[in-house]
Amino acid sequence: MTPPATALPIEVPQAFLGVARSFTDKLWRDRLDGRGAAQALAIVQRHRLPELLARVLAGRGIDIDAVPDFLDPTIRKLLPDPFTVTEMEAAAKRIADAAAKGEKVAIFGDYDVDGATSAALLAWHLRHCGLDPLIHIPDRIFEGYGPNTEAVQSLAAKGATLLVTVDCGTTSIEPLAEAKRLGMSVVVIDHHQCGLDLPEVDALVNPNRPDDLSGLGHLAAVGLVLVTLVAVNRELRQRGFWSSEMPEPDLLGMLHHVALGTVADVAPLIGLNRAFVAKGLIAMRRRDHIGHTALMDVARLNGPPEAWHLGFMLGPRVNAGGRIGRADLGVRLLLESDSVEAARIAAELDRLNNERRVIEQAAEAQAEAEALASIGLEDKLGVIVTASEGWHPGVVGLVASRLKEKFSRPAFAIALEPGGIGTGSGRSIAGVDLGKAVRQAVADGILLKGGGHAMAAGVTLRKEKLAEFRAYLETALAQDVAEARHVNELYIDGAVSARAVTPELATTLNRAGPFGSGNPEPVLALPAHQLVFADEVGQAHLRLRFKAGDGAIVNGIAFRSVGQKLGNALLANRGQQMHVAGSLSVDRYQGAERVQFRVVDVALPDQGPSVIR
Repeated sequence: MTPPATALPIEVPQAFLGVARSFTDKLWRDRLDGRGAAQALAIVQRHRLPELLARVLAGRGIDIDAVPDFLDPTIRKLLPDPFTVTEMEAAAKRIADAAAKGEKVAIFGDYDVDGATSAALLAWHLRHCGLDPLIHIPDRIFEGYGPNTEAVQSLAAKGATLLVTVDCGTTSIEPLAEAKRLGMSVVVIDHHQCGLDLPEVDALVNPNRPDDLSGLGHLAAVGLVLVTLVAVNRELRQRGFWSSEMPEPDLLGMLHHVALGTVADVAPLIGLNRAFVAKGLIAMRRRDHIGHTALMDVARLNGPPEAWHLGFMLGPRVNAGGRIGRADLGVRLLLESDSVEAARIAAELDRLNNERRVIEQAAEAQAEAEALASIGLEDKLGVIVTASEGWHPGVVGLVASRLKEKFSRPAFAIALEPGGIGTGSGRSIAGVDLGKAVRQAVADGILLKGGGHAMAAGVTLRKEKLAEFRAYLETALAQDVAEARHVNELYIDGAVSARAVTPELATTLNRAGPFGSGNPEPVLALPAHQLVFADEVGQAHLRLRFKAGDGAIVNGIAFRSVGQKLGNALLANRGQQMHVAGSLSVDRYQGAERVQFRVVDVALPDQGPSVIR
């Protein structure tokens, strides 16, 4: 139908710098539309902030009145009454009872970073109360995720009268029923999605349960443990438990754990999570915690830690124990009070992490080849499902994450055991709920076990069900994947020249941090800068230098880009002018600060008069 002549034309947003298709097939967009630009201007005028920082704030939907609180997020303002969480009061009273009576408490945690930090935080608190808790972190291969009947029976045999599960337990109906049959009280502190069937326990603290209205579903398990301990402290205070001999523990002094677990679990850095991480990073910079300091030293982290260090340097080392070593090493490090022993444990985790890297790379290469064969030249398939015998179950989550990044669609990697059982992990893209699909596959009898979040899930299945699982995912998710991948856009926060890329600019932009999931790092564009140097360094990275028209130089790095579209484009265009998109990071070496540009995308400028020089 032809619109009437008086109809107003629909305004189509212009591509940023005219980049309709970059070398990684992305359309560049200005993060701010007209309304957002007006909001940024208002923020500049009201709060006297630099324009680029104001654009970053406006691009994240920060209201003009909320700017001061966003730039300085405080736990005091953002922490609600813990009792707004369903069954929190019952949980706090039961844990307080155990402290008052000197009971034997057993902590059952997950084998990832969130589980390790959750277990360490709870154990630290119980020790402060005079208890000596048992801690059980399950072996990923032999026990799998969550409580199991044998472990529950073992903890009961050791005299535990209260079992507290952290970062697990919501779907463990039979093992927790066994705990109740053995006479144990059970408190679950978990954040995973759940269905209508919940375990029969004394208290199930999970802000993602259907009847919870707290609005804290974005918290990682370690953040939820902290909220629980706030309630426990208050309960014990009302009972007169604290005294000069037994002073109330300072929970805010343990924000190191909360920051590490929150970032490593890719919890969205919004609301209370942002405050936890912002203040936790400050605590880590003091280097006053023996375990965290040993971890930073072995990771060769010399400068002040930032959120991405936790996700890419510290977290993987804690995870390495649960992936291919002893599952409890991470908890032991975080609870260690002797610096020599902490350094020894950290060194072991570092060794395991290096070993994990080798195992992961071999599995990744095999999975990538299988994925390419499945997708084919027609770029078909909505979801990638790879599986192989011989893969280590501890690295399948990492392999799935790499596949998701490379092919821009949800991906599973499944390790097949000799007995015909496969255990695997999946990672999703924004807009595709993987956890919901996996839970339905369990209900339909396709999977033996499964669960997780919208963005990540774990599965257990029989080898003969692989084809059925693939077909089910295509049917269930193909439409969602197609819509999510319809427009592959990169949102740009602003354009700068090489001369403006300084440590001062990085510091200014970091005021809007910490950055991560839910609060994306600002992406800046360098318009028409010449690529004067590009060479491979480290493990598939490219070290780069770009020159502006006035001769100013900016150093860059493109991580894991060799052999990818980005790396191929950079190496093929040495000496050429390019539009470059990326983020700023400060490299600290031998006391000197140097800013570098972390490149995420590049495009060739139009050769017409619109080129910015």
